[in-house]
Amino acid sequence: MNVIATTGREDIAVVYILDYGAERLVECVEALQPPFSREDKWVLLVSVMYGCPVRCLMCDAGGFYSGKLTADEIFNQIDLLVRKRYPDGVIPCRQFKIQFARMGEPALNPAVLDVIEQLPQRYQVPGFMPSISSIAPRGSEPFFERLLEIKRGMYTGGRFQFQFSLHSTDETRRDQIIPVRKWSFEQMAAYGDRFYQPGDRKVTLNFALSEGSPVDPDVLLRHFSPERYLIKITPLNPTYRAAEHSLSSYIDPHRPADGDPLVQALRAAGYQVIVSIGEVEENRIGSNCGQYIRRHLEAQNALREGYTYAVTGSAG
Repeated sequence: MNVIATTGREDIAVVYILDYGAERLVECVEALQPPFSREDKWVLLVSVMYGCPVRCLMCDAGGFYSGKLTADEIFNQIDLLVRKRYPDGVIPCRQFKIQFARMGEPALNPAVLDVIEQLPQRYQVPGFMPSISSIAPRGSEPFFERLLEIKRGMYTGGRFQFQFSLHSTDETRRDQIIPVRKWSFEQMAAYGDRFYQPGDRKVTLNFALSEGSPVDPDVLLRHFSPERYLIKITPLNPTYRAAEHSLSSYIDPHRPADGDPLVQALRAAGYQVIVSIGEVEENRIGSNCGQYIRRHLEAQNALREGYTYAVTGSAG
């Protein structure tokens, strides 16, 4: 594994492009969440696949799929980022979160679970919190059953972040955005109800919300209890695929959204709602969800609002 390019800012996020040989490129990210310091909260995003086979309409990683990473290859990324900051493997962060979400759908790669099981023996990391975000592809039931066993055995009491990515409550629109077979809301709720236990973080229902993608509180209430689920709404990040499909963000990342009618309606239905805007600068770096530096390097026409930082090194 070789680091062939980087981009970003140390005080916000840095993206690393890694070459595993045979034209297999992946990306990993280390990020801070201002105003928190690294000692308070440090976030890594690692790839679990070479590209992604799902091809969500707004994600630039889709279309480059060439297989799954092994547990050792996932650990290569974590080792790279950890040893740079903490060579002795002692990670003193109050919250050290690893999101298995830079490239690839985690539920399609069982090696993700091997990493989550083995990581506490590899580092001294009392603040470790795994984070899994999934579209819940159909056929991934064995992954989720094993995930449930690991979480119950190792990560109780709010030390696991689990998220379903829905993006719309309209089934037709959801199928357009996520063009693969996946669990129904009934299946998601049946699993989420088993996953959540008292003292856990609520299961997150994520909406990277584009204009024209309905979110109906009544539909959510039929399946997902506000006692066990929260709603997260994020802007649609400026990606090449979003532009190609004429997708625009429902949430303006430059303006507060707490007074938005949809947010108010969801809260009136009893849900905790997080409008997660984050640092707009991450769009320019290319570290936000759905962004993929390789797609930018191969693009002929650059985006105005994304990927504007210089890439050090060459991915060619």
